[in-house]
Amino acid sequence: MGRKCIHCGADCGTNPVIWDEMPFCCHGCKTVYQILNEKKLDKYYEIQPMSGVKIENVNLGNKYAYLDNNEIADKLIEFSDGGVSRVSLYIPSIHCASCIWLLENLRTLNNGILQSMVNFPKKKVSITYKPSEISLRQLVELLASIHYIPEITLDQLEDKKNKKTDRKLISKIGVAGFSLLNVMAYNFPEYLPGKEHLSTEFVKFFGWMSILLSIPVVFYSASDYYQSAIKGLKHKIINIDVPISLGIFTLFIQSFYDIFLGQGIGYLDSLVGLVFFLLIGKWYQTKTYNALSFDRNYKSYFPIAITIIKSDLSEEIISMSKLKVGNEIIIRNQELIPADSILISDTANIDYSFVTGESIPVGKKRGEVIYAGGRQVGPAIRLKVEKTVEQSYLTQLWNQDSEKNINSNLDSVINKVSNYFTIVILTIASIAGIYWWLSDPSIALFAFTSVLIIACPCALALTIPFTFGNTMRVFGKAGFYIKNTSVIEGLHKIDTIVFDKTGTITHSKSMKAVFVGDKLSKNSLLLIKSLVSQSAHPLSLSIAASIHGNSQAMVENFQEIPSMGITGVVNGVRVNIGSRKFVTGKEDENPNETRVYVFIKDHILGYFKIENKYRSGLDKVVKSLKLKYNLYLISGDNESEKTNLKQIFGDETKLFFNQSPTDKKVFIRKLKEEGRRVMMIGDGLNDAGALLESDVGITIADDVYQFSPACDGIIESSSFYKLHKYLKFINYSMNIVRISFILSFIYNIVGISFAVSGHMTPLLAAVLMPVSSVSVVAFVTFFIRFKGKSLKK
Repeated sequence: MGRKCIHCGADCGTNPVIWDEMPFCCHGCKTVYQILNEKKLDKYYEIQPMSGVKIENVNLGNKYAYLDNNEIADKLIEFSDGGVSRVSLYIPSIHCASCIWLLENLRTLNNGILQSMVNFPKKKVSITYKPSEISLRQLVELLASIHYIPEITLDQLEDKKNKKTDRKLISKIGVAGFSLLNVMAYNFPEYLPGKEHLSTEFVKFFGWMSILLSIPVVFYSASDYYQSAIKGLKHKIINIDVPISLGIFTLFIQSFYDIFLGQGIGYLDSLVGLVFFLLIGKWYQTKTYNALSFDRNYKSYFPIAITIIKSDLSEEIISMSKLKVGNEIIIRNQELIPADSILISDTANIDYSFVTGESIPVGKKRGEVIYAGGRQVGPAIRLKVEKTVEQSYLTQLWNQDSEKNINSNLDSVINKVSNYFTIVILTIASIAGIYWWLSDPSIALFAFTSVLIIACPCALALTIPFTFGNTMRVFGKAGFYIKNTSVIEGLHKIDTIVFDKTGTITHSKSMKAVFVGDKLSKNSLLLIKSLVSQSAHPLSLSIAASIHGNSQAMVENFQEIPSMGITGVVNGVRVNIGSRKFVTGKEDENPNETRVYVFIKDHILGYFKIENKYRSGLDKVVKSLKLKYNLYLISGDNESEKTNLKQIFGDETKLFFNQSPTDKKVFIRKLKEEGRRVMMIGDGLNDAGALLESDVGITIADDVYQFSPACDGIIESSSFYKLHKYLKFINYSMNIVRISFILSFIYNIVGISFAVSGHMTPLLAAVLMPVSSVSVVAFVTFFIRFKGKSLKK
């Protein structure tokens, strides 16, 4: 055997291609290696040595020329605006951590690529790029040049693929089920008294008919297991499908041997039954995963409230699920655009960083299309909805944020167990087979194959996704929406909780704004309401609610300065509204109350006195959390509420006021440097940096909701009083995971013991294998949902 290729690990043969004293099996592998080293991406080989895919000699030529056709390209591109486009491509050759690392560093290969993110289970990569620097065709050709060849079909709609996959699996189950009934009928006489009187001709006939019916089961119904096993072995990975494939072929070859020599009818009933029940278990798992995915993507995954303009010009707040094509909506400063729309206002400034990662706002004019996921930067704008967007799209955007990585210790344990599990099982099966071959050859085959089939890490692997998936489902129904399952483990680890004040522990809709100062004229009220209506800050909302009427004036040059205030030109008049320092340049003279000052033209007219109202259940939540967690409060407001908050939180040394957004972020960082695991709870307005800096960031969602991509979870304001219950429920979920782990280990130990002793047939093993997975799913689902009822109270 020759030397192995540095890139893909294949045998280089007697005449390897040599470059820099390193062997390659072909010039294609050598070229990819050179590209990666030239761009300093050689870490690709450090993560998993010889992890590349063997390069076939393919001349691209004009293979992807059709992508230069704008009509075709538009069908593939998900987003294109402001000189930035986004496309998702299916790449079947994604197979390991090195693939993920390389594909998520594509920007190193071409400066026109801004961002790339891999969805490993679906083998898809989402790429954000600049069409002016690299076209879609060039992007695909770049991927093909490093042998990550996209599989492009223009009707690659995910639901169609799922239906196609379901039909294929069901057809395989149908073939296996039909064969099982007939093979068992042919084998039926073997189980009856007097079978020895059956003529030899009948036995041979039934045997060959069983082989004939088993062939489509072995080579069609069970084909997915072989393909998975072969792919794993190619990359030096022994997955769970290796022993399953070995068991199937062992039974088939032994049965064929027995029937051919006339020694009996073999074990084809066990073989066909094995495949049938394995496929039934696979179908059940797929259905359950799809149900969880459906809940996650479509059933109110997170709440987005939208302000629509009714026919009488009044405003109404509705949920995104009720948004319809043709609705006219209002988007305020920094609010998320929920659907593809046409701009009605004269101009807009759209920040697409949530979609593309690029934070430079894109200027828009009346009549232009604005895509879902953008944010308005500046005064409020009006839009007409052109196309409703499924929440799965916004969920995908939320999850593409990769700045925060919550490591999973549980996943690491499962990966380590899975790595050695199959090797251990193959060893035990071989020892059992050899032992019984020497002791009682009639039991040897059953012992060998039963061990291969009964042992399965599936129940162990299913524990976390189903436990956490059901936890997310229960939380969603109870008003708590989590970004992904890794957040659950992150919440379990926290020991410190930091609260923001305004809009977090105070209820923005219950705030009362009373003006103190000169009597405001109708024109002054119009100017004030017009300006505050551009902002989604709780103080702005309370002031807007205190001024009656729907009339508003044109606002230009609008700006919102975090923790300071808002400014703009309304009807040609400069208006400033905010803190005393922002409006007058002087420090607040009365820190015992919340004041919002008003400046119109050349005069300071007075201030709005804001009466805060704390959220329902705050006392109980804090009292419960203090028993386990370190609590802090950090606010950009003055100390007007310090006395009240001291009565709730207790220790005034943990209450911090007059904190800027940067101060909040630095505060969280210092806590983490002290070894704390920090959860930040804010409103997503002036604390996005702190939310991102924390280990877990949670925002509170009022009816008028401003989505913050920096957060890891969202709590509906009406469910805030359940905060301590959510955290207790997570501890309960972690206990369910531990119990499921124990049950899974017990199942494997007991099952293997029976199989080794020769007291279990492969058919029974095939029944018990999916039953183990089903039992874990049922156990997890029942106890999580049962306990989840307590969150509805």
